Amino acid sequence: MGVKPPPSGATARPPDTIRHFGRAVLRWYRQHGRHDLPWQVKGDPYRVWVSEIMLQQTQVATVIPFYERFIRRFPDVVTLARARGDTVLSYWTGLGYYARARNLHRAARIILKEHDGVFPDEFGSVLALPGIGKSTAGAILSLASDQRHPILDGNVRRVLARYFAVAGEISRKDIQAALWQHAEAVLPKRDTLAAPFNQAMMDLGALVCTRSKPQCRVCPLVGGCKAYALGTPDAFPTRGNKLARPTREVIFIILTDPKGRVLLERRPASGLWGGLWGFPECSLGEKPVHWCQHRFHIRATGSKALPVMRHGFTHYVLKIHPRPLRVSHAAGAKIEGKDRVWITPGAPGRRGLAAPVKQLLEQLDKEHE
Repeated sequence: MGVKPPPSGATARPPDTIRHFGRAVLRWYRQHGRHDLPWQVKGDPYRVWVSEIMLQQTQVATVIPFYERFIRRFPDVVTLARARGDTVLSYWTGLGYYARARNLHRAARIILKEHDGVFPDEFGSVLALPGIGKSTAGAILSLASDQRHPILDGNVRRVLARYFAVAGEISRKDIQAALWQHAEAVLPKRDTLAAPFNQAMMDLGALVCTRSKPQCRVCPLVGGCKAYALGTPDAFPTRGNKLARPTREVIFIILTDPKGRVLLERRPASGLWGGLWGFPECSLGEKPVHWCQHRFHIRATGSKALPVMRHGFTHYVLKIHPRPLRVSHAAGAKIEGKDRVWITPGAPGRRGLAAPVKQLLEQLDKEHE
């Protein structure tokens, strides 16, 4: 990419050894790192845990308001463990990847039952909790309790892959093993330095060693970075060919009763949007009126269709066709039950909602103002 050599004096001591690596990163962090994030509370693994789960595949700026609202409602493990699943999911609505919330809730209940409501401080016990992998366990214990554990989230992987010019597709087991070895090697030996170093590595990857257009000129590691020396930092880490995401289509059945209420039903616990509330669905090849008669044994009349929506997932795009239908009071009462409820679009209650469902409810609410 035609990278120019760093300006004179860019790094006072080029980090060409493991020892210099740690010093350079910590020195950069003291001056340029993020020190005021709301979960940076020493001695509180619960808050660090919640933040680490929210930060999986989600950026800091997006997470902060969700985190602050979540912590106000669930300030500790016990409160979270004793909460209803619907309530927990409602505070996750809009953040996506809802399996994270379900695992967080399950883990809190395990901690309450098996650890008396106290977040465990032993690595194996943390790793055994649902939704927690090796890197997340290391991050929680190092950031909250000054334990010496390496981490390897996406940002750290990128920094290490570039610094050591680790070639090979990033998802391969041997490449992951090599990166873990580097993560362990560069981690300072003193326990008290693990927290600032791990936070520094995450910040460095997020703020400087970014996925595209890395700011090599201001990187504290530029003097020893092998990818920079090769002139191809953008080539690391190596990723597999990105395939075009296929499109799936579905019809959202928006049943409306004479009071203007709409029907929501709880989705199965597993699968897409597991445990969340949404509109009944039918396949594209079915006629909504006939589908309702077959599924609910009620008569419904069609009304004007709403605009098609698109919602992107990691591996595919969901094309949603919202189809409003009207039903009578008697028909509505017939199908209400434990996992089906009639709600006013502007007041869905404490229920977890997928983003497209929330968007449609807001749209319906505005139409009835």
